[in-house]
Amino acid sequence: MSGNTFGQLFAVTNFGESHGPAIGCVIDGCPPGLALSEADIQPDLDRRRPGTSRHVTQRNEPDAVQILSGVYEGRTTGTPIALLIQNTDQRSKDYGSIAQQFRPGHADYTYWKKYGIRDPRGGGRSSARLTAPMVAAGAVAKKWLFEQYGTTFRGCMTQIGELEIPFSSWDYVSQNPFFAPIADVGPLESYMDALRKAGDSCGARLRVTALGVPAGLGEPLFDRLDADIAYAMMGINAVKGVEIGAGFASVSQRGTTHGDSITPGGFLTNNAGGVLGGISTGQDLEVSIAIKPTSSIISPRQSVDVNNQPVEVVTKGRHDPCVGIRATPIAEAMLALVVMEHALRQRAQCGDVGDGLARQRAAAAGTSAASEGPQSSFL
Repeated sequence: MSGNTFGQLFAVTNFGESHGPAIGCVIDGCPPGLALSEADIQPDLDRRRPGTSRHVTQRNEPDAVQILSGVYEGRTTGTPIALLIQNTDQRSKDYGSIAQQFRPGHADYTYWKKYGIRDPRGGGRSSARLTAPMVAAGAVAKKWLFEQYGTTFRGCMTQIGELEIPFSSWDYVSQNPFFAPIADVGPLESYMDALRKAGDSCGARLRVTALGVPAGLGEPLFDRLDADIAYAMMGINAVKGVEIGAGFASVSQRGTTHGDSITPGGFLTNNAGGVLGGISTGQDLEVSIAIKPTSSIISPRQSVDVNNQPVEVVTKGRHDPCVGIRATPIAEAMLALVVMEHALRQRAQCGDVGDGLARQRAAAAGTSAASEGPQSSFL
């Protein structure tokens, strides 16, 4: 009920605050026997961590992960896996002036209304810093899914503020701080430099995909794969919109275009984004998310304090002028957690479907053989 656990069979419980001693998560339900060490998790955390370029917050956190339980002699045991990330570079004094005020666009006001108390240091529980444990958990899911099905995940930025980013190659994504699929990010850097000087912020649009997803994942009617993907993506800080496949572009498409034709060789297009009827088709999952502008900016804005008195809010400290810049690994992780959850559900409920179909075909062949006399067959 408290809303801090994601998933049921692969359940990830997130804990900590932005300026507390540490953050982390407990993964309950990871299958045993998976080779796992900190080295399997750290690369994704390094992609998400702050302070990696001048375009993001300069909070200097190494985000070094520790595995505290659930692994023995290098392999998962099937028991809860506790992952811990120490906070080492907090500056809580930066938030002293707004401890009694509500930042426009931030969760300050709603946390106050819900709990009657809030941790103003870096946003406390509402901080995007709490996405780090989900990235760590997602790395575990990614490894298991790759070993079981060959499933891989990747993402990129397709728009920042008003600047649309054309797709050139996935190879460029790892070569710049924007996760942009283009060779020249000079215009993006100039845009962000001007934005920071203006004391403002902007939003972003990201694309995340899963390749090698087995067909059959997802459960109608209300545990649909695409519904759970949308649920997961909306659980990421600052996400205000989610599209699966063609998304809102499907409004202007005709049925003759939108419906993905099928041939003996497979689907010809992927407007469905890899999901039909809430169940995976075996095509790539295609997801896009919209991220709103950062709420913590130095430009003065009108608000109220805890006594409902008018105030002018100025947020000092270290903040991302665009939280979307570091969000690609987060979106990948959340997509991996959804696929992991549904893969375990499919294995539990329908793991013998393939064997059952083979038995049906064998039985049918046997009936036919009996009516036609002795013959040999192999299925």
